[in-house]
Amino acid sequence: MKSSVAVLPPFLVLDQLLQGWLLEDIGRGDRTTQSLLSHNPTRGEAKWIAKAPGIIAGLPIAARVFQLLNNQVDFVSVAAEGAKCEPGEVVAEINGSLDTLLMGERVALNLVMRLSGIASLTNIYVEKIADLPAQLVDTRKTTPGLRVLEKYASALGGAMNHRMGLDDAVMIKDNHIVAAGGIGEAITRIRCHAPYPLTIEVETESLAQVREALRYKADIIMLDNMPLSMMSEAVLLIRKEDDRVKIEASGNVNLETVRAVAETGVDYISTSAPITQSKWLDLSMRMVKCLIA
Repeated sequence: MKSSVAVLPPFLVLDQLLQGWLLEDIGRGDRTTQSLLSHNPTRGEAKWIAKAPGIIAGLPIAARVFQLLNNQVDFVSVAAEGAKCEPGEVVAEINGSLDTLLMGERVALNLVMRLSGIASLTNIYVEKIADLPAQLVDTRKTTPGLRVLEKYASALGGAMNHRMGLDDAVMIKDNHIVAAGGIGEAITRIRCHAPYPLTIEVETESLAQVREALRYKADIIMLDNMPLSMMSEAVLLIRKEDDRVKIEASGNVNLETVRAVAETGVDYISTSAPITQSKWLDLSMRMVKCLIA
């Protein structure tokens, strides 16, 4: 697998999100757990068990969910973050107040199942092109409120993160080109205003647009929804004219086409599929011991 670094955002960034999701689930209180345990403070031990094969992602986030409820909870990741798991495998063990384990269970499991599903499908895409130079990258097609975590899972699966938001880089897309009246005009205007050192990427749909992007010194040229034959021709054109320019392929990339796209010689292949089409990795929490404090 080509190198990819997954960096978990600091909890200074994540805590507000996690607290909001806990408030959404707990509301004014866990009626079941609080009624059941109101007179019997109890400690519990639980295991998280994988019910399907995949890549585990989000265990440090799950640990934080429980610790926000009670910092005395001990969450031990048995599986390494980013490791492959098999059905029946224990991926985490939790020890702490039983009410905390029960109140935090759903939010923590939901996050890990969602992120593990993304990491798992991403890894399948990455393995398809592992022996080729092209690097898989994700997109901004993410769930509102979950982007920072979904992109973390994508990187954990082996992809490279594309821009996190509109402020990360300049990407001139089809509607920008229409608004400006052409690629050259768009690049010229933006270059006068974009702060250093932001790169300029241009989306192209034809060889004529590729030539215009080269003429105006785009840093990255995206080949969007091009037939493979045209994409190959565009790669040869760009390499001949300016070998410093990076080339990205995009549009309708799936597991059946990703390798053929990589074989055209592009540097990057961007696709939203590992995030938008992934299924949650099934996990469950099983109580193994309850002790009255």
